[in-house]
Amino acid sequence: MRRREFIGLLGGMTASWSFAAYAQETMRRIGVLSNLGEDDAEGRSRNDAFVQGLQRRGWVVGRNLQIDYRWSNGDADKLRADAADLIALKPDVVLATSGVSILPLQRASRDIPLVFAQTIDPVGLGVVESLSHPGGNATGFTQIEFGITAKWLELLKQMAPATTHVAVLRDPFDPAGIGQWAAMQSVAPVLALELSVVNIRDADALESGVNKAARLQNAALLITSSAPGSVHRDLIIRLAARHRLPAIYPYGFYVKAGGLFCYGPDTLDQYRSAAGYVDRILKGEKPADLPVQAPTKYELVINRNTAKALGINVPAALLAAADEVIE
Repeated sequence: MRRREFIGLLGGMTASWSFAAYAQETMRRIGVLSNLGEDDAEGRSRNDAFVQGLQRRGWVVGRNLQIDYRWSNGDADKLRADAADLIALKPDVVLATSGVSILPLQRASRDIPLVFAQTIDPVGLGVVESLSHPGGNATGFTQIEFGITAKWLELLKQMAPATTHVAVLRDPFDPAGIGQWAAMQSVAPVLALELSVVNIRDADALESGVNKAARLQNAALLITSSAPGSVHRDLIIRLAARHRLPAIYPYGFYVKAGGLFCYGPDTLDQYRSAAGYVDRILKGEKPADLPVQAPTKYELVINRNTAKALGINVPAALLAAADEVIE
């Protein structure tokens, strides 16, 4: 190769490197819509996991990334307003932190890419065409399968064998609640359990429903995966303790806050994974081409301090199967 050609080639390569470096440092914008409050410890932990996941992929807030947050703290009207507000900022990608966050974002825009960190039935909600080929502007991660709700009843019966009645705490406006309820009803007769529903859309209804369930003999609580459940988790845990009710929860953060035990996915891992999808979209991939993924691992977490306070001797089989035991 002649000297002049080599210098020309080197100059072209240098220009390409400079452009790549410039593109990497160009400020990109992400919107985050959360159903939790800004001062919520779990909400902060999820956000930290998400930001750390982005940092591992070269995205640094203030250098090449701007993140706009909106926190609804369980207020449905504020959630809708926040969704419209975020879309008006024209971000490159929006992160929806739960199922209830997805729909208002899609009503505001079907063009801006959307990644959801956790939801139960995105196909049933109509936010994707299929799990393998989402087909629109949204993709992300599911949090549970409907079959896991039957597993919750089995574990609850194992933890508290005398249980004959289970009050199921759920969001009455969550479409996925229908599938969860159907799965529980299919297994309840086999376990000699009677089920009832406690709606947890607001604190007053929640407290009234749990107080009513506590008057039943050999009662227990099952808290389904829902946005209101996460928002009102401290109240739920206090009510369970006050009435000495065994309770199973969908996530580990309930148990770390004083709940008895849980069986569900690691929520923080899902936010790290969501950061990976956001990174791929920022680098040019389309949500329509990124398959919706399900958790690969569920964790059983037991709080032995709470069990002792309730007078429950945790079965050895459950302790042996637990991924974490809080002493």
